[in-house]
Amino acid sequence: MEKKQLIDKLVEMEFEAFDKARNVGGRAACQNDWPTFQIMRTSQYLTWTEEMLESFIHDFEVANAKGWNLIAEKYARMMETTVPEEYKQIKNQLPVLSDWQKQVIEQIVAIQVDWMEEFSKEHPNISSRARVIHTSEDRPDDTSYETYLRGELGTYSEDTLAKYAAFIVDLVGEKKNLAEMIMKNTIELYGYSSFEQVKELEWV
Repeated sequence: MEKKQLIDKLVEMEFEAFDKARNVGGRAACQNDWPTFQIMRTSQYLTWTEEMLESFIHDFEVANAKGWNLIAEKYARMMETTVPEEYKQIKNQLPVLSDWQKQVIEQIVAIQVDWMEEFSKEHPNISSRARVIHTSEDRPDDTSYETYLRGELGTYSEDTLAKYAAFIVDLVGEKKNLAEMIMKNTIELYGYSSFEQVKELEWV
């Protein structure tokens, strides 16, 4: 498959899993918003390599074959800091991460939080309406960028995580900011050509 086909396939697999995820408080409104979901996830995956996309698609296929929902797992992992008491009741149901995975995830999170802080300083008009950045700011109804990222990375297989880590290392070496790259893709998909053009968008 070409890269666009891989992205489309992965985003569709994610939305199918997202649609099936069940929340304690009932179905969330965002679960009915395919257009926004498609743009948000496509914006991220446009930065990935074909090898990374193929690897994560394989993760989904393996999970689906086992009847396991990776999106539900992602949100469950976030509960560790957003609703810790509820998390205690479900944590034993989640796949156990290896020490290597935990270490690599925290290294990646540290780099990406720095990138997001940098982007926030350069574009406060956009970041002020986005997620809060730090896990220390988590609330039951407000999940931070850091916590969301950590939850997502926790659903990657070791193979996918290794590929993602190598991707992050390459970006560091090239002095590129992934947060900015993803946001640039997002505004372009919404029809804007530059950050300067962005005034008020529903997604922020």
